[in-house]
Amino acid sequence: MNILDKIVADKHKEVALKKALIPVSQYETSVLFDRKGKSLSNALRQSASGIIAEHKRRSPSKQTINQNTNVGQVAKGYESAGACGMSVLTDIKYFGGSLEDLLLARASVAMPLLRKEFIVDEYQLLEAKAHGADVILLIAAVLTHQEIKTLSETAQSLGLEVLLEVHNQEELEKSIMPSLDMLGVNNRDLKTFAVSLDTSKTLAAQIPDEFVKVSESGISSVSAIQELQPYGYKGFLIGENFMKTECPGTAAKTFIESLTHDK
Repeated sequence: MNILDKIVADKHKEVALKKALIPVSQYETSVLFDRKGKSLSNALRQSASGIIAEHKRRSPSKQTINQNTNVGQVAKGYESAGACGMSVLTDIKYFGGSLEDLLLARASVAMPLLRKEFIVDEYQLLEAKAHGADVILLIAAVLTHQEIKTLSETAQSLGLEVLLEVHNQEELEKSIMPSLDMLGVNNRDLKTFAVSLDTSKTLAAQIPDEFVKVSESGISSVSAIQELQPYGYKGFLIGENFMKTECPGTAAKTFIESLTHDK
């Protein structure tokens, strides 16, 4: 059983438990549920940098990245640095995140927020909406074609944008459908954790132009982004590179200034 299978098995248990505790009606009557979402895809299309900055305390491959952050301060730092949006990890067991992190980020900034989570159930979309997300992530590696269709259509009906993540050609082919806004290519091999930008380069031509192309994982330099931009990528998800520093917002500011200055 690889790490992804393990995470997903745990996620199914977690969602079942939450469903028994918190009724859907509680989310639907929450203050943020009727809030009009901000468009991350539009922000990326119009941006010179395309940075989606991430809040991540730890991961299965790196036990500790940064346990000392205040998510609200990080969010403010990212927004003033000029990030197009922020990705907030909400998985507790493997990444040390929570829905409270999403809520605190939402209370701190106006920019689009992505709920970074292993979504396996429509219930999680209602959670995302009620906690201030504008965008949800769907991971092709853990969902069937039909699940992607159902979840993405439900998300859009709630006013949430959809970023779908693929790792290879096979996942891309089963995933392309009208109910997506952005297609993300994860450069990390899920089995080996090895990272290669070639994954983004290889798949770029097969992503239809109506979707905003996002490259994820292993982007730690301005040159990596400059290498990927000619392939049509508009969005770049960066987490560890900022989070491993003492002040992620300052790191993001320096990075974005360097990127836009080089143009």
